[in-house]
Amino acid sequence: MACNVQWLCLIFSITLSVLLGPNFAGASSIGVCYGMVANNLPPPREVIDMYTSNQIGRMRLYDPNLEAFEALRNTGIEVLVGVRNEDLQQLANSYSAAQNWIATYITPYSHQIQFRYIAVGNEVIPGDSAQYVLPAMKNLQNALGNRGIKVSTSIATSVLGVSYPPSAGAFSQDTMEYMVPIARYLNSIGAPLLANVYPYFAYIGDTIDISLPYALFVSGKVVTDGRLSYDNLFDSMVDALHAALGKAGAPQVQVVVSETGWPSHGNGKVTTPANAQIYNSNLISHVLSSRGTPRRPGNSTETYLFSMFNENMKPGAAVEQHWGLFHPNKWPVYPISFL
Repeated sequence: MACNVQWLCLIFSITLSVLLGPNFAGASSIGVCYGMVANNLPPPREVIDMYTSNQIGRMRLYDPNLEAFEALRNTGIEVLVGVRNEDLQQLANSYSAAQNWIATYITPYSHQIQFRYIAVGNEVIPGDSAQYVLPAMKNLQNALGNRGIKVSTSIATSVLGVSYPPSAGAFSQDTMEYMVPIARYLNSIGAPLLANVYPYFAYIGDTIDISLPYALFVSGKVVTDGRLSYDNLFDSMVDALHAALGKAGAPQVQVVVSETGWPSHGNGKVTTPANAQIYNSNLISHVLSSRGTPRRPGNSTETYLFSMFNENMKPGAAVEQHWGLFHPNKWPVYPISFL
């Protein structure tokens, strides 16, 4: 009898590992963005193997890449998948298009991939496509039915007209007409607002009032905002978004940081591998501590680091090609742990 029980336990253990994947147990709750704007990256299956071997538990994909989906089956990695910005208008104007998008990209994989959120557009507010975001979100959420997957949209912190002090955070006049109804819709469906939060850009935009140590989580100094105290720029930026959501009538909406990071090259002494390592390592420790932000204490800020690789085809300034945690040859740009 004992032998049979042992065999049953072994079979159950093997079955569970197949169903849940090798990365389910002990994986980090930190996410990493899998950008693909490069011509020299490893194939998706090797990339997903890198996620599991580094115990990275969450991934952001910017579009529904089917080769990546195939590699993600049964890994246990939770996925934030994006809708292409160029698809927003069609998805907003046609419920059948939204149904087809779900039937094509979600339904065939949803039993073997843990989809966490669908990001309906990336940094399109304000802009010509901003008007399509909320209708597309509603169509996709309705098409999802009761799958437990939430839609949102990923915004830049430039949607704020005021961001300092954090308690004064408010959406700008040119984004308010979009952000207020989006915030209230997210509130109604229990979904978070996805936000790309970059202390690096805030710092280089105001090196007089913001210190580099404050941006890198190593300041030691505290900035007060009424009864709240801030010892890093990341929390200040996230709480400015929380304040804006409150003013928009959506105080229950959480902020999920869908991108953050620090470049390792391209802007002199500010963008060194050492500074990138300091920022990302301290950020990981901060998020995993579940300390939360001063405005939302004790509630860990779900966060996705940008990005898995240096991407050699990203346009713009030199820093744009140097946000990666890894080189395309899979060697780390600098040592980092996700646990």
